[in-house]
Amino acid sequence: MKAIIYCRVSTNKETQETSLTRQEEELTQLAKQYQFEIDSIIKEKASGYDFDRDGILQLLEKIKDNQVQAVLIQDETRLGRGNAKIALLHCIIKENIKLYSISHNGELQLSESDSMVLKIVSMVEEYQRKLHNVKIKRGMKRAVSQGYKPEKNLKNLGEASGREKIEVPVEEIARLRKNGLTFAEIAATLRGFGYSISKATVHRRYQEYRESEED
Repeated sequence: MKAIIYCRVSTNKETQETSLTRQEEELTQLAKQYQFEIDSIIKEKASGYDFDRDGILQLLEKIKDNQVQAVLIQDETRLGRGNAKIALLHCIIKENIKLYSISHNGELQLSESDSMVLKIVSMVEEYQRKLHNVKIKRGMKRAVSQGYKPEKNLKNLGEASGREKIEVPVEEIARLRKNGLTFAEIAATLRGFGYSISKATVHRRYQEYRESEED
């Protein structure tokens, strides 16, 4: 199992270098204790109240990789402070990533208040997703009534078998992503047209598409 080590201090003072080094050393030992393979070590100096952090954005991107199963931190305040902490915990947990901390010498145990807030956030997000899907469904019905032919845009490109790459309409994924849909919403939309596809596969195909466009 792979894990990411994340270390943070709040200032650029030289004295904080020791704290970063200590966090890295302790978390490396924690990874060994739980037999995690270290995927990467992210260290940064930034305020925990700030979302615009290169390190945390890198972390959020990396946890979308199916090969990463855990994030190792000193404690939950290293991820963030206040509302930023709750938002980041939500982003990580909803990707089914386990959090391990030095403070708990193992899997992170959330406080009762944090758990309650996260449940509320998840509930609100779920209803927002349902509402968004209703809007998509209504929009599709309206488009079809006006002559749009989805079968021409979303037709099977071939039958996949065994462990061969799943054939999906990559251009349609890019178009839906450009329209602001999440990878989960895109996967749900494509499944509605008969594609057996997961959120992770949609994300991977989209990344491949972007890389090919850049080339």
